Amino acid sequence: MEDRAFRNALGEFATGVAVVTARGNAGELIGMTMSSFNSVSLDPPLVLFSVARKARSLPAMLEAEGFAVNILADDQEHISNQFARALANKWDQIKTSVGHAEAPLISGAMVHFECAPYANYDGGDHVIFVVRVVRHTTRPEVTKPLIFFRGRYRDLIDESEREPTWPLPIHY
Repeated sequence: MEDRAFRNALGEFATGVAVVTARGNAGELIGMTMSSFNSVSLDPPLVLFSVARKARSLPAMLEAEGFAVNILADDQEHISNQFARALANKWDQIKTSVGHAEAPLISGAMVHFECAPYANYDGGDHVIFVVRVVRHTTRPEVTKPLIFFRGRYRDLIDESEREPTWPLPIHY
């Protein structure tokens, strides 16, 4: 299978954008942009994300005592870009508060999921992190998420234009 074609096919699935943050054992701040975030279970409350095996911060992520999954709003594209760059000063001009296990919560995010480690799994060239949500906060006044589709940030149409079909096709 050709890598670029497979990557392009995966890009056909529109996703929100999250920055996963943690504090390493040496006190260093860790953060990375990802679209590989998903719900796993309601009971217990579990979510997952994956980290590339070649990521410099993978060892620190594997040792972290907690994580924050910061779901970005549409006006936070610059934050997504900042945390997507390797070896950059990712924390420059980023306002945070402290979450579970001292994981940084990015100010202005639509949602914060504060999480504890639960399990890690082999995911080929990635490690899959399944984490237990211990707390979450939302900002209902923020109505537009940052969306990634076909390798670019996108805008949503007004969500009031479509009525949901019940039951929603979400399976846990």
